[in-house]
Amino acid sequence: MIAEKFKSNSYVLFISVILIALFRLLLTATIPLLDKTEARYAEIARIMWDTNQWVVPQIDYGIPFWAKPPLSTWLSAFSYVIFGVNEFASRFPSFLLSILILIIVGKMVKKSGVSFYLPGFILLTMPEFLIHTGVVSTDTALEFCVVIMMISFWKTMKSETKTYWNYLFFVALGLGLLAKGPLIMVLTFPPLFIWCCLDTRRFYELFSKFSIGMGILITALIGLPWYYFAEQQSPGFLDYFIVGEHYKRFVVSGWQGDLYGSGHSQPKGMIWVFMLAFGFPWIQIVFFKIWKNRKSIWKNSWVSFLLLWLFWTPIFFTLSKNILHTYMLPITVPIMFLMVHWWDDFVTKTKLIRIALIFPVIAFIGYIVLVTGVFDDKMNTDKYILQHLMEKNENKEIPVYYWKEKSYSGQFYTNGKAQVIKEANQFDSIFKLHKKIFLVTLKKTESEIPEKYKNQMVLTESNYKTAIFATK
Repeated sequence: MIAEKFKSNSYVLFISVILIALFRLLLTATIPLLDKTEARYAEIARIMWDTNQWVVPQIDYGIPFWAKPPLSTWLSAFSYVIFGVNEFASRFPSFLLSILILIIVGKMVKKSGVSFYLPGFILLTMPEFLIHTGVVSTDTALEFCVVIMMISFWKTMKSETKTYWNYLFFVALGLGLLAKGPLIMVLTFPPLFIWCCLDTRRFYELFSKFSIGMGILITALIGLPWYYFAEQQSPGFLDYFIVGEHYKRFVVSGWQGDLYGSGHSQPKGMIWVFMLAFGFPWIQIVFFKIWKNRKSIWKNSWVSFLLLWLFWTPIFFTLSKNILHTYMLPITVPIMFLMVHWWDDFVTKTKLIRIALIFPVIAFIGYIVLVTGVFDDKMNTDKYILQHLMEKNENKEIPVYYWKEKSYSGQFYTNGKAQVIKEANQFDSIFKLHKKIFLVTLKKTESEIPEKYKNQMVLTESNYKTAIFATK
């Protein structure tokens, strides 16, 4: 009986989606927060939870974080209130948003007779989507808002009368302004405008089916108050965020104005490489189908809508000099919808399913290796080295200092108690103040510690990049 069920692709899709989702949920609770991005956003949320300062996010106590709006930080901080401060709590909102996307798109395709689990299978086997189903970042919140906006637009345009989708479009736009700022409009408005240009009658439908005045008010009420209060409490925020993060970051190679790191300089057009790598295997199949149907592809309103949604983001980022693979996350959904549209065209569906499972299987094998602890000292986190240190020392109150700069994972796993020694002349006063301290340093900066101070300490812990010294 069971063997017969597994001959059904629908049953395989169902089992695969459930198992992959549970596996991804397991990862949210058992993988340490990694530097820099994930640990940084988890720490920003922890400080928000700790200080009860919900307007201006802080990258360290008293230091505002102007780079991103607070939606994802609010979600993680609120999760800390419910689940306590831990990896699972910081990641759970991202996991939940991704699952909500799977449910929404699953219900959409089910109405057309397609398996509810097919969209979930396609998305969860796509590396980019699977990775971000439970990662502490702003990208999942942005993706959620983009998806709701685009689906709401399509639903509104195809309805006979005004529906709640019309208002949901503006709600998602307002939330998008809180997720990642004006970028939400950059990623959605151009493809929607171009799609309407393909048939100018759509502009009439747009103005007749959307409550634009009320919609703008809804968006403003949701998205704009925070910007006002953030600028009031932290002057200079708007200039940095609007001009710096939304212009200079994308057009100035190695942008030096970044207050919180450095620009991710890449060759122009790298977004297409990211798309091919992190959209495997579905983007390759979609490209093949686009080429095969190139003569008639724009005649179908749904397909043309998806194509503009898919291609606008990589076209926009083609000229950008500072990009990450996460920038392609919002286009994983149109890739999925195109695959669902052409699903019945494929005779060898079982073969496609097997190929798609390659990345989740590799991820699972990698996880099994990681939980053995073999690579604990090779992971880009200070969790294990700090954990081992505290396990060996009964006095948990011994102060932890970082030489030159703290890691975000170090901040998180010391509950914000880690401090920084930026200048060598600080050692004298610190040694007088404390009988014993732990000094954490990157191995590449260890040589910068003056010998007279280093001689007063002994190495207690180390991994591939970090060493911890304790005063004798």
